[in-house]
Amino acid sequence: MLIDSHCHLDFPDFADDLDGIVARAAASGVGRMVTISTRVRRLPELLAIAERFPNVYCSVGTHPHHVDEEDGISADELVALAQHPKVVAFGEAGLDYFYEHGARDAQERGFREHISAARATGLPLVIHTREADADCGKILADEMGKGAFRAVLHCYTGGRDLAMQAIDLGLSISFTGILTFKKSQSLRDLAAELPADRVMVETDAPYLAPGKYRGKRNEPAYVVETAKVLAEIRGVTLDEITRQTTENFFRLFGKVPAPTATA
Repeated sequence: MLIDSHCHLDFPDFADDLDGIVARAAASGVGRMVTISTRVRRLPELLAIAERFPNVYCSVGTHPHHVDEEDGISADELVALAQHPKVVAFGEAGLDYFYEHGARDAQERGFREHISAARATGLPLVIHTREADADCGKILADEMGKGAFRAVLHCYTGGRDLAMQAIDLGLSISFTGILTFKKSQSLRDLAAELPADRVMVETDAPYLAPGKYRGKRNEPAYVVETAKVLAEIRGVTLDEITRQTTENFFRLFGKVPAPTATA
């Protein structure tokens, strides 16, 4: 069983096809999906989807693109919202200096509040970081010094230094279809050397369709294409990378119930 640890089933791209999306994922061996929050205030929309499908779970959080509209949401509020049984993580939160859609100080405030929520609950934080390696690394080190928390750097495209720092801090790294792109050799080189117990796969659907689906709408069923490439570059079978990434997911996302065989 594969896991799509990060998708966006509440996005308009899927509005008319949710049943088909979930059915195709199951037919492709995708046993769990986590639909990731980008705005805390839209959590009810994610919960409606997660409650509709037994194998779909969700997070709660504010994407750095939207921090200006949700500046001031506290760790306590996040913790309260995470009491729902289908909310299994915080985020995605972090830093994005590529688009600069949110003020940097607001991005940092939000990032730290999400970390506080993760620390308080033991639930993982899904981290979005783009073109902000140095600041992201500083915040992670500073916050880890205040007390341990669990997190994954999702859709990783950053440098080796941040990745290795994250590994040293006990965090995980997740890869999308970008891993399959022709120009992503440096990313594949990095993915090949990471510890086996820290890697995961995701789609970030509807974006970043891998391999033969490039340019089309992405969906959770396609996570297998990323898993195939990850297996190839790490010199293991698809069955082995499926087992390892799935075990890694359930270890990190402990609130998601694992099948008996995996547990």
